[in-house]
Amino acid sequence: MSTNTAATGNEVAEPAAFDSRAPRRSPTGAGKAVGGAGKFMDDRLGGAKFFRESLNKVFPDNWSFMIGEIALYSFIILLLTGTYLTLFFQDSTAEVLYHGSYRQLQGVPMSAAYASTLHISFDVRAGLLIRQIHHWAALLFIAGMIVHACRVFFTGAYRKPRELNWLIGVGLVTLGLLEGFAGYSLPDDLLSGTGLRIADAVIQSIPVVGTWVGFLLFGGEYPGTHIIERLYVVHILIVPGLILGLISAHMGLLWHQKHTQFPGPGRTENNVVGERMFPVYGAKAGGFFMLVFAMLALLGGLFQINPVWLYGPYSPANVSAGSQPDFYIGFLEGSLRIMPPWEFRAWGYDIPFMILIPGVVIPGIMFTLFALWPWIEQRMTGDRAYHNLLQRPRESPVRAGAGMMALTFYGVLVASGANDVFASIFHISLNVTTWIGRVLIIVLPPIAYVVTKKICEALNRSDAAKRDHGYETGIIRRLPSGEVIEVHAPLPVAGTPALTPVETTTFAELSRAQHGAAHEDGELVAVGAPAGSGSDDESGVAGFFGIGKRS
Repeated sequence: MSTNTAATGNEVAEPAAFDSRAPRRSPTGAGKAVGGAGKFMDDRLGGAKFFRESLNKVFPDNWSFMIGEIALYSFIILLLTGTYLTLFFQDSTAEVLYHGSYRQLQGVPMSAAYASTLHISFDVRAGLLIRQIHHWAALLFIAGMIVHACRVFFTGAYRKPRELNWLIGVGLVTLGLLEGFAGYSLPDDLLSGTGLRIADAVIQSIPVVGTWVGFLLFGGEYPGTHIIERLYVVHILIVPGLILGLISAHMGLLWHQKHTQFPGPGRTENNVVGERMFPVYGAKAGGFFMLVFAMLALLGGLFQINPVWLYGPYSPANVSAGSQPDFYIGFLEGSLRIMPPWEFRAWGYDIPFMILIPGVVIPGIMFTLFALWPWIEQRMTGDRAYHNLLQRPRESPVRAGAGMMALTFYGVLVASGANDVFASIFHISLNVTTWIGRVLIIVLPPIAYVVTKKICEALNRSDAAKRDHGYETGIIRRLPSGEVIEVHAPLPVAGTPALTPVETTTFAELSRAQHGAAHEDGELVAVGAPAGSGSDDESGVAGFFGIGKRS
């Protein structure tokens, strides 16, 4: 049984892990123990076929696919570090006098939540390190999801049949924002309390139900007596459970529908070219997780973040100067700051549009368009075909322009959330920075759309010229007629990988396979060998536990 071992680009030819016709060595004691345990579990649970197919699962190899893995690994680290912090945090707003290690706050009255945060930071072994790793991991988790969503959007990975996975992704981003805000508010310091005050104002701006919802959430008039306890339950139980469930559904759909891939040699709408889960992809994923963990540990150990002891305990009468939320909430802060002071009063009712529109209406429109975009694009283009191959952003100028318009809109809102900082740095009026934000939020997004669309169309024309006429060689030739032309050479033809069939069988069939029984060809997976290299492999590439079909 011979296999291809050549590779083209990122596709790697993997040698067969099992050859039914090769001579077999007698298993050692450890091998017998493992085999016996595996047979015991398989006889009772029947999981060998699933694990065999899982380890034969093929994943395409591209750097952009690692962005989603960063978000996943950050969430795992959040669970680990959050479990440690839960052992020491007190979710209580009861007032206590601080007598810990931080001398500047000795004897100061504060909530038990804030006192326990100081205790974690200064008295618990590795407490500050774990706190800061947890905070950095939260930022990386949300940033990873946002960048991953951008990759999915600009490459068209959300197209049919993956619309449901896109909706799950939108849900994950939304829950990530809620989870981050809840965790950010738990220390009950002056900075996080300011954010809670803004959240209370946004909730109460909702007509009819806003006041009731605010009283229910805070346990009475702001600041209430139960908000920390309720946010704690939301932060450590409800939202993480929902996120874990959505991640499981996301991965399950990805497993069932196969991973998308960029066009390339041997890649079609009906196959996946890449590396099997075991051993190459699994080893890479494990190493990448360790790398993400190491970088977060480095950030947590060397770069200070959220020093709550500098802000002091929360007091409703005080607000920190230059206070800024984490970046993922910055767009809400910016929309509130640049909104004109509009309100509606009639029949004894007051609707503060200055809070309702930027705090509820605009985010609602943003996330609704975000979620419905796959169907909006289908309606505009009429494209309802199945797509397993990705597109370069330039291949859909309208989509690329719309994406850049949305990112520009988001960026202006985030920058406007720090308009007081810009006013202080550049020594200009705060009113000037506010009006700059109001003008830019209207002017810049359409400009970004037009410019991006024109750039993509120009790149497409350049690609068409290369396809039709070849690339420029730099050689100038004079024709007998006196005309001077530049010589173009045709584009090189890339080698096409040979695809090796992977077959399916059971353990019972495996015994017959060892005696030369024939099998039907299964689905094709790529091993990345160039065209013409050939293979006389008639039985296919076997998986780690036997011969498995690509799932």
